[in-house]
Amino acid sequence: MRTKSTGRKKINIVTLGCSKNVVDSEVLMGQLKANGKEVVHEERGDVVVINTCGFIDNAKQESIDTILDFVEAKNRGEVEKVFVTGCLSERYKPDLEREIPDVDQYFGTRDLPLLLKQLGADYKHELVGERLTTTPRHYAYLKISEGCDRPCSFCAIPLMRGKNISVPIENLVIEAQKLAKTGVKELILIAQDLTYYGLDLYKKRALADLLRELVKVDGIEWIRLHYAFPTGFPEDVLEIIKNEKKVCNYIDIPLQHINSDILKAMKRGTSHEKTNALLNKFREKVPDMAIRTTLICGFPGESEEDFREMKDWVREQRFDRLGCFTYSHEENTTAYELQDDVPQEVKERRVEEIMELQSQISWEKNQEKIGKVFRCIFDRKEGNYFVGRTEFDSPDVDNTVLVSAENTYVSVGDFADVRITSAEEFDLYGELV
Repeated sequence: MRTKSTGRKKINIVTLGCSKNVVDSEVLMGQLKANGKEVVHEERGDVVVINTCGFIDNAKQESIDTILDFVEAKNRGEVEKVFVTGCLSERYKPDLEREIPDVDQYFGTRDLPLLLKQLGADYKHELVGERLTTTPRHYAYLKISEGCDRPCSFCAIPLMRGKNISVPIENLVIEAQKLAKTGVKELILIAQDLTYYGLDLYKKRALADLLRELVKVDGIEWIRLHYAFPTGFPEDVLEIIKNEKKVCNYIDIPLQHINSDILKAMKRGTSHEKTNALLNKFREKVPDMAIRTTLICGFPGESEEDFREMKDWVREQRFDRLGCFTYSHEENTTAYELQDDVPQEVKERRVEEIMELQSQISWEKNQEKIGKVFRCIFDRKEGNYFVGRTEFDSPDVDNTVLVSAENTYVSVGDFADVRITSAEEFDLYGELV
């Protein structure tokens, strides 16, 4: 028997997927709050909005399982309504409506005004940069554009997010100022492709122009760059990273593969030689920069020889940070026309080999840090340790710095200098200086 709540309804926003989805949920929550609604993030609520991911198989399955869980809760009378938005809903709306009809309504990635209306709220255009952050208070994601114009053959993001639309510099500065006033000290710039920023608005790559304005924002101490595309990388950005203290010596540049034939089939617009030339340029211009990348194993046609080339290249390049994923055969992408001919167990074995190699590289690089002092920001207290990060580490995906809490105290969200005393593959241990 369904229960009926009385009084004010609480709206629970559930976020799945990437940091871009996190920002979308935060904007939705900000709009709801401005409309006088009671809104929570991943807590108990009368109405549930699930912000889904539709990127690869595992993410899609997690989204579907979450929808089914809340539909069951609705049928038990534990929630009144279930709405679904985000990438999975954008990509598979007709299928979802047919297969899971108990959801009250499905919305796409650019249907925010319609979703708000269904929740009894109006879309307020004047709320530039207003949102309820769900990350720890001292850092926040800043989404500088939506969508993607890149033609990567394996990627379904343009199907779900549309073409690239850059946010004007002045709006992003306002958003950064508002975030700083709430206590945010670190901005993590995100987009499907940071390097494409500005081409639609300013007819040129304007990431460097944006960074020059963001470093002027009082209260912001670190600015970190995520998701840069290798082809057409704007070199003026390297000058900013090198010369602006607020811009972290760090870049996340998903390279995906190194074999030239695979890169051509992926439609990445680059080659083995061009990729290495770009990495050499990074290290020449900004010698201290940490480079994070992601790779795909098992793309159609990837032979053992192609994989060995990538593995040898990882050993040679010694990336500071690296993630590796199995290829996911996504319908309506151009790679879907190719035969998905690498068995799943082979894909997984190749990922394991790359990550085992990277673990050794990370351990060796971390040993070199022992005895050195790094400025760290502290994200949380966990057990007997304060958990922090250097400027070379992004939250949730990179290394951590652990400082014993037994005889030391540091406030979460504060910066402190830490001398590294020991190191493991992905963790550094240290003491406050």
